[in-house]
Amino acid sequence: MLRIAAPIGLTLSLAACATTPAEQPVSVIGSITYRERIALPPTAQVEITLADVSLADAPSKTIAQQAFTADGRQVPFAFTMTVDQRQLDARHSYAVSARITDASGKLMFITDTRNSVAFDGRRAIDLGMLTLIKTP
Repeated sequence: MLRIAAPIGLTLSLAACATTPAEQPVSVIGSITYRERIALPPTAQVEITLADVSLADAPSKTIAQQAFTADGRQVPFAFTMTVDQRQLDARHSYAVSARITDASGKLMFITDTRNSVAFDGRRAIDLGMLTLIKTP
């Protein structure tokens, strides 16, 4: 009896330590670019945001964000945001937006379309290339 109980107990204890799919992080990846042939200043600020955009009459809630200075680099810029699935609600809608500002905070480029993210159990969601538009 002990020979049977020991392997079962060990299996159950290992299963309890294993990470469940809901606890595993999911990555949202992609790149941003724009069509204009304009070089960014080295001090340009790049910001990519994943937000819960479920409520039409309320501000979106930021779930993940990546921000950095261009430091002389030019588009395209790749991004990766890791999300804890426990932060997500299957009934909600999520979208990625991006913006580039100059050092003073003046908006230079921004996404003008909704870039929806469907969290459907995949470990990585690739949004491909997101195109920003120039602001006046």
